[in-house]
Amino acid sequence: MDAPRFVPSRRLFLASAAIPLFTVRGAFANLLKDLTKTPAQTEGPFYPDKLPLDTDNDLLVVNDGITPAVGDITHLTGKILDARGNPIKNALVEIWQCDANGVYLHTGDSGEKKAQQDRNFQGFGRFMTGKSGEYYFRTIKPVPYPGRAPHIHFKIKQGRKELLTTQCYIKGHPGNEKDGIWRSVRDGKERDALTIPFAKMKDSKIGELAANFNVVVG
Repeated sequence: MDAPRFVPSRRLFLASAAIPLFTVRGAFANLLKDLTKTPAQTEGPFYPDKLPLDTDNDLLVVNDGITPAVGDITHLTGKILDARGNPIKNALVEIWQCDANGVYLHTGDSGEKKAQQDRNFQGFGRFMTGKSGEYYFRTIKPVPYPGRAPHIHFKIKQGRKELLTTQCYIKGHPGNEKDGIWRSVRDGKERDALTIPFAKMKDSKIGELAANFNVVVG
């Protein structure tokens, strides 16, 4: 069964409205000048084996909790595009990542590190794109853990079909060069397509970050 379209709460709508959209549009215009297919990356062992009850696009707060997750608040946006640059409507975008302590929402990881797990971090989220192909998540800036540079996992679906599984990384992070999965992408343009800036938002008084990751499938 296809996942229902996410209906944002007023709180999350206001948060997304605060994003400097002109920077997103500028990034999108640059992408179209030199469109590069987003390379596939391994799903890894920690795609949630038991989905949380809360699977919306705000990973900082679980259900009606009032205590936010630990980490640098990040507004993650982008577009899902086909190989010609056309936006893909009704694409289900899933993301998952470890918490600020390096623990995934997976019994194979959180079971062993239960005492370290941030219970206030959702760890997994979904967003259904509209006609513009845009998605939005509120999450934390990814952190490294032994053997891996900071990254966020992405899976793009349409109906029952999986279009792409990939990962995005932090531009300029010193751990990238030591990460075997990042280095496995040999083409420079493809590697750049996975590696994005996490920039401070000028108008944020609490040090929020904005990141834009456009995904080209096909």
